[in-house]
Formats: sequence, structure tokens, C-alpha cells
Amino acid sequence: MVYASLRRRRPGPTPPDETRQAVDILWAHTRPGDALQHVTARSEDDRLDLLLYLLTRHPADGPPCSTATAHALLARSHRSSPLLTHRYHPPTPATR
Repeated sequence: MVYASLRRRRPGPTPPDETRQAVDILWAHTRPGDALQHVTARSEDDRLDLLLYLLTRHPADGPPCSTATAHALLARSHRSSPLLTHRYHPPTPATR
């Protein structure tokens, strides 16, 4: 499970269907290698909080890097979605 947030460009009240739209956008840009199993979202005035549930990889497939996978999915979705691009700042990679 990976927690991520997207920061709003303009904080304030959120549209009622925003979380559903964001989840749909993530699913639309998911690739099989992302191993995404489930997504939950919650809107706050200044951000969109996301929990991404990723399938655990078999050790023979190489070391899993869930944060890198989550960031790649968020970045790809943000670049491709006018809604995410206009409402949110680009995601930043997680630091360890």
C-alpha cells in the first residue's frame, strides 16, 4: 500500500465527484506492470489523498519498488489528464 497526495493549485471547496473522477483517471492510465489492485481517494481543501494498493511481486520478478510504481502511475495520469493537470500540481517523487 502506498499513500500519495496531489496538492491543489487553488485550495478551496471540492466538487462532489472529484474523488471518483481521480480514481477513474488512475484506472484509465494503469498498465499491467503497475500491479494496481485497488485505489481509495479522499478530498481535502488543499489536496487529494490517495491510497494505492499494489500487488506484491514475486521475488523472481525483481525487487519491488512500490513508491516508484505509484509515482510513475500518478505522473503518467497527471500528464495525460486535463482535469488533473488543471486542478493539481505535478506529483513529486517520494524521498527516502
